[in-house]
Amino acid sequence: MAIATDISPIHGDQSATVAQEAIGGEHGAVFTKKWVVELILDLAGYTTDKPLWDSVAIEPACGEGAFLIPMIERLSDSCKRDDRNLLEYMDAIQAFDLQPENVAISQRMLMETLVSRGWKLRLAREFAERAVSTGDFLLQDRSHLEADFVLGNPPYIRLESVPATRSDAYRRACSTMTGRADIYVGFLEVGLELLRPDGTLAFICADRWMRNQYGRHLRRLVEDGFSVEAAIEMHNVDAFENAVSAYPSVVTVRRRQQGSALVADTGPTFNAQSARSLASWQRQANTRDETRTPSFRAAVLPGWFTAQVSWPTGSPARLTLIRELEDRLPPLEDETTGTRVGIGVATGADRVFVTTDPTAAEPEQLMPLAMVADTSHGRLDWSGHYLVNPWRADGTGLVELSDFPRLRRYFKAHADQLQSRNVAKRQPRDWFRTIDRVHPALLPEDKLLLPDIKANIHPVLDRGTTYPHHNLYFVTSRDWDLEILGGLLLSRVAQMFVEAYAVRMRGGYLRFQAQYLRRIRLPLRESVNATKAKELRMAFRKRDVARATKVALQMYEIAELPD
Repeated sequence: MAIATDISPIHGDQSATVAQEAIGGEHGAVFTKKWVVELILDLAGYTTDKPLWDSVAIEPACGEGAFLIPMIERLSDSCKRDDRNLLEYMDAIQAFDLQPENVAISQRMLMETLVSRGWKLRLAREFAERAVSTGDFLLQDRSHLEADFVLGNPPYIRLESVPATRSDAYRRACSTMTGRADIYVGFLEVGLELLRPDGTLAFICADRWMRNQYGRHLRRLVEDGFSVEAAIEMHNVDAFENAVSAYPSVVTVRRRQQGSALVADTGPTFNAQSARSLASWQRQANTRDETRTPSFRAAVLPGWFTAQVSWPTGSPARLTLIRELEDRLPPLEDETTGTRVGIGVATGADRVFVTTDPTAAEPEQLMPLAMVADTSHGRLDWSGHYLVNPWRADGTGLVELSDFPRLRRYFKAHADQLQSRNVAKRQPRDWFRTIDRVHPALLPEDKLLLPDIKANIHPVLDRGTTYPHHNLYFVTSRDWDLEILGGLLLSRVAQMFVEAYAVRMRGGYLRFQAQYLRRIRLPLRESVNATKAKELRMAFRKRDVARATKVALQMYEIAELPD
């Protein structure tokens, strides 16, 4: 999935004030279509069959009322049904916006809506003036706010594009807004914190926080005290009044222990009718139910995912399968089998530490180094590169250069380059160290090498002849035969896990980093009989993905991989 990098226009029903401060232009707000709002309110449980008058609903970025008006319509109907006087429930809806002109528009529209539904003008005006106020939702005093519902479409703009004084204030106010976070991350954090027990947040916003590094603290916040109730991908849906590139998803989160979760993906034909069908199906569905229509696919998972690295993406059927395998099978990195995932050495100065000169230093300080290109043909073809190793043979510390004259001369010849690195400035006495510590015991160990960036998973066997470079990840194991394990990793089942967790790069390439490789589940080692072992070995040696996948499906007890 591509990542939106532009900041214009602002996505959401928030005013354009932040964008104007950030880039000095005029940018109108983008409003959510009413049928999408109705779907979100339905999923959140903000429905007229409930005593909405006895709850508090907050709209944190109301703009010109795209969410606010359907909310007040439902509140009015709930009051009428239960014969309640709206005047007694003035705090049932609280909305905010940065721009006073948007507040005025929302107040007028809210007042007109109430009058059209039979409420007296004086009451409608008083309610509207109290319900909608000017304010920055992230920075205002929240000590008096509590909510049963937080509903809306927060703004989407990179934090570094906001003026420094405001972005610094946002970071101080919202602990999850780290790195290159977007503004909507703060809206999610604050909205969740305001929820009462069993309260629900329902937003339509970019789904990058579920996958990217900047969303890790927000994911942890959700996992520690909330239940993901629904996640509906709407990347290809015409959900807004203007065309935008926001990669939106609808997410609902409730303050309670994690229960079942609806997952769905939608197509370009998803519309008001299909939204009603999805909401109706969700109300009746049970755990592990699945449905497929021309405009959406949906499933109910028994729970949610707890990987703080990222939450997986994929079709509902794939997510259902991944969840089931994660519940049933052990991960690739596993103490019980002595299987470990790691990364090769980062030197901080490859032009110095990586050489093809076998006389650059004493032989014992030159380690054969595996490069990504050495694995391209599915076998290890060492290209003659060495790591000039500054570490002791036992890996406990750096060598004394005086004990190795050739190594000392080599590093002295490159001293200016080595000493200019940040790692050397932090530790001046260790100016000749590599960024990563080298562990010589890894060199003679059998291992599977996996290139960092590839379209498909690509395990290659090294029979203890090289040390991996930092663009290679490695897998070692005490109990697994590495050719059998390599056959499993070559399969489309292993690929499925990485596709679900990794962010896909341009050109369709994946990052096969340790954090994603560790998400792979393996069948129990004792389930490998002689026939399956032979098939996996042959598939691995011949690089036969289809053959490896066929055996893997049997071992995972899967009929077929879902789309």
